[in-house]
Amino acid sequence: MKLSDLKDFDPITIQCHDNPDADAIASGFALYRYFESLGKKVRFIYSGRNEIRKSNLKLMLAELGIDKIIEHVTDTDELLRSFGEGGRKKTKIPGLLITTDCQYGAGNVTKIPAERVAIIDHHQIETDNVELSEIVPAFGSCSTLVWKMLKKADWKIEDIKLGTALYYGLYTDTNAFSEIANPTDSDLRDLIEYDKTLIRTLVNCNYTLEELDIAGVAMIRHIYNPIHRYAIIKADQCDPNILGVISDFLLQVAEVDTCVVYDEWDNGIKFSTRSCVKEVHADELAAFLAKDVGSGGGHHEKAGGFISRALYDEKYPTLHAEAFFSDRMNDYFDNCEIIVAKDYEMDTTGMQTYSRKKDLKAGYVFAKDIFPIGTPITIRTLEGDFDLTVSDDLVIMIGIKGEVYSNIFDKFRANYVITEEPYMDEEKFRNFKYIPTIRNRATGDIAELGDMAKVCYATGRIHIHARELDKRTKIFPVWAEDKYMLGEPGDYIAVRSDDSHDCYIVEKDIFVKTYEEYEPDESEEKAK
Repeated sequence: MKLSDLKDFDPITIQCHDNPDADAIASGFALYRYFESLGKKVRFIYSGRNEIRKSNLKLMLAELGIDKIIEHVTDTDELLRSFGEGGRKKTKIPGLLITTDCQYGAGNVTKIPAERVAIIDHHQIETDNVELSEIVPAFGSCSTLVWKMLKKADWKIEDIKLGTALYYGLYTDTNAFSEIANPTDSDLRDLIEYDKTLIRTLVNCNYTLEELDIAGVAMIRHIYNPIHRYAIIKADQCDPNILGVISDFLLQVAEVDTCVVYDEWDNGIKFSTRSCVKEVHADELAAFLAKDVGSGGGHHEKAGGFISRALYDEKYPTLHAEAFFSDRMNDYFDNCEIIVAKDYEMDTTGMQTYSRKKDLKAGYVFAKDIFPIGTPITIRTLEGDFDLTVSDDLVIMIGIKGEVYSNIFDKFRANYVITEEPYMDEEKFRNFKYIPTIRNRATGDIAELGDMAKVCYATGRIHIHARELDKRTKIFPVWAEDKYMLGEPGDYIAVRSDDSHDCYIVEKDIFVKTYEEYEPDESEEKAK
């Protein structure tokens, strides 16, 4: 769904979930400003028993002028009456009702009758019967989703108050950015203009004495596994940032390498993960814990996620959360193979030999054509950020799903046919979940790799040995000894035919589209 799909409705009512947080307020505020700029009659509401009362949220409302437009609705009949004429009550909200940071009919938002409904949310899908929906669980905040939708609508955010709201919405929903789940989250954080002084003030009035008590009590009771050196703590209901505070403290215990801290709500379970060992990336652990019942992500050291109550109750109707986290943590550690490539010589016995498909298009960019040689750069991809330095022979390549990898010019020229044909087309721009970017770390300048990438074709001379994985596997490749590649059952483990230490993981769908069984040419057959 695009915002342009909603432009014909009038009036428009924007509703965030009951007991709204900063992200719900920010995303609703942005939508309010957008539709207001189109000349629509817009209202911004929330329901539930309680008015907003947290000190940081009250300050946010007052300083950004949101308190003048947001309405607390306790009586649905009174709300419907306000849309009528001459005191007559409407039976439904006229025009369009948009729920933001929540889903119409879900447990955390009051269901108000409406003529038409739209959903804009970043949580796991709970409502699948609303045609006008944009639900992207991959994003760390609804602020990110709305920001992206505004960009696609070519609507520029020129009000620093609105920029500040979206920045703070992302900040709070990702535990001070430590649980950023997607490169688009990082783009919002890095690119939007905001009031730095106000953000500092908001950050420093984020906790209450009651939350201090919650953190203290939670740390008294914990589960500890001495074999895998992890800890689990359940906290009382609190702001997500408190979970992060408890997690950070817990990780400072000498015997704890990884931890999970969670609290339970009517609509689900919020949790934070932490890791201080290279064998466990906190973001990957969070995704594993939430698999099939929610979503998770963040950074290697700090991450978090959310588990949908509806999905959890459907799959685990009799399992309490403490046992769920214990079971999943044990599964995570017990059923995974770890390979350090530099110390591991792959046994290729019984492995099939493959080569890259000759007709498969890949993208390439010479790094020195973007920034001068010696420039420190960060390449942002769907898989995360990685840092490089521009060299004379650095080639940046883009794969079939937007994945990025580097190459050296001599190897690249020997194994690929180079063309001047643009790599990105409308289909790729539409289907890639994220278009990779490259940033000059010295100046902050950013360029989209897709705008410069050209087509190359594999010659078929590269060949590898590969086999399908039958268990979760982590490989620390020779080019990144502190960052592992993760493979799930069904993915492929591969090794170059000329280097038994150069092994890596290839996702199943990428492997099938990229490689084909290797057939030696005549010269190779004669050499045998």
